[in-house]
Amino acid sequence: MNLPTLKKKYLWVAIPALLLAVGGLAISTATRGQTVAVPAGTEIQVRLNESIATNRDTAGDSFQAVVAEPVMIDGKTVIPKGAPASGQIVSIRESGRLSGVARMRLMLKSVEVDGKEYELHTSDYSGHGGNHRKRNWGFIGGGAGGGALIGALAAGGKGAAIGGPIGAGAGIAAATLTGKKDFVLPAETLLRFELADPVEVKLKS
Repeated sequence: MNLPTLKKKYLWVAIPALLLAVGGLAISTATRGQTVAVPAGTEIQVRLNESIATNRDTAGDSFQAVVAEPVMIDGKTVIPKGAPASGQIVSIRESGRLSGVARMRLMLKSVEVDGKEYELHTSDYSGHGGNHRKRNWGFIGGGAGGGALIGALAAGGKGAAIGGPIGAGAGIAAATLTGKKDFVLPAETLLRFELADPVEVKLKS
């Protein structure tokens, strides 16, 4: 085999390999720089870094969380697990002592991916405490019954009309002191939000 033929043979092998390498590099670069649209309706799960309580926090306060599960689009991780996220308390109401259910409404506002913060528009999370009406009526009724019993024993039955209101007053006082049922989301609570609008995220390099 002469030298020109040998060189030609190596060229036929080297050129396709070089083209494949360049093509692979171009594809890799395009993938790294690709911007992916996360569609509306996509669920984002976050885990709270801190507690949120109706008797402590106020509307407009922010809260911090981390993404609990990766958000995948076409097999690609667009928002990784552990990505920092922040939200806001949209509305909050403290429990009353005799009436009024504690409530809160939260929205996810942003997520950070590869050092860049992306603004989010999501559905809201709504939570509320228990209804304490039955418990309060138990206190008030029990107090009234106790007052009536004390009045009857003290005055041979005639004092029941007086003792009842006194007992009811004591029951109301007890309900006022102990009847609040505030609503608390402890740290590590898992919350789920859905994107109301799509968001474009640049893939990690």
